Amino acid sequence: MSLSYFQKTALILASSALVALATMQSSDAADRIRVHGTVESLDGDTLKIKGPDGKDVTVSMKSGMNVLGVKNASAADIKPGDFVGVGSQPTASGINGAVQVVIFPASMKGTGEGDRPWDVKPNGSMTNATVANAVKDINGPMLTLAYKGGERKINIPDGTKIVALAPATKDDLKAGAGVSVQGVMSSDNMVAADRVSVGLDGATPPN
Repeated sequence: MSLSYFQKTALILASSALVALATMQSSDAADRIRVHGTVESLDGDTLKIKGPDGKDVTVSMKSGMNVLGVKNASAADIKPGDFVGVGSQPTASGINGAVQVVIFPASMKGTGEGDRPWDVKPNGSMTNATVANAVKDINGPMLTLAYKGGERKINIPDGTKIVALAPATKDDLKAGAGVSVQGVMSSDNMVAADRVSVGLDGATPPN
């Protein structure tokens, strides 16, 4: 089913949540925090999350902010010509192995394009690029990612987290849903969020 103009617009605006994972290299990055967990409740613009360590986190959302949805996908969903964001790290083979893959909608092709350091994993790289080639390999699919000024080959081993972006609203922030928040810690010990992504149909947002 095709997306309406308003759905496409909301998706493009909200998708900055995942693009930020690949592009945020500013000097104030150390002041920002990421919070992952499951939704406990949503009351107006106040979101309560249970972290993986069992601790409760209170999040203040900006009024009217867009929410990014992510849904589970598989390596079979990745085709030549697709625009993807791949977080990877070096392997003994000399070819980076994927840790997570985000499949962008066609309307977002070119967003955050390039290859840059990724601090989620040691010596990690985040590559936002077009899939130039996808072939089968003994260790899983092998992608050739092409971006302006270069290309990178990345292997996708079994178990790699693969998701696709999808439209979502605050109504999807239901109890038990996986959620990822980016923002800053305010003086009242509350996370002031500017980016919120939620898993749809049991998916969990990537790091």
